[in-house]
Amino acid sequence: MEIRNYKTLEIAQTPHGINAYKLYDTDHALIMHLHLKAGEALKPHITPVDVAFYILEGTPSILVGEEKIEVKKDDIVESPKDIVHCIYNESDKDVRVLVMKLPKPTAKTVMV
Repeated sequence: MEIRNYKTLEIAQTPHGINAYKLYDTDHALIMHLHLKAGEALKPHITPVDVAFYILEGTPSILVGEEKIEVKKDDIVESPKDIVHCIYNESDKDVRVLVMKLPKPTAKTVMV
């Protein structure tokens, strides 16, 4: 059994410039813990696999395709592969999100 806590992990290098932590990284799946401070956002991007966002804390706005909606703690948002998506923290409080890429992508993410 392996147990991980994001607080003990190194910050992963991403093109988004936010605090991101690899919680689970195997040949089959990738699960990231994202911490967006007030006013931070990801850069819009497209992934070659389906993505699910599970909101741990805060009220981020999530863009999937052309639809942008504010979500809350314990919501899960599905983003189909090959569609632009993004997470925005437009609030004055921290946001924490689990990002699950299933299966783990083998092709590169495309920044838009």
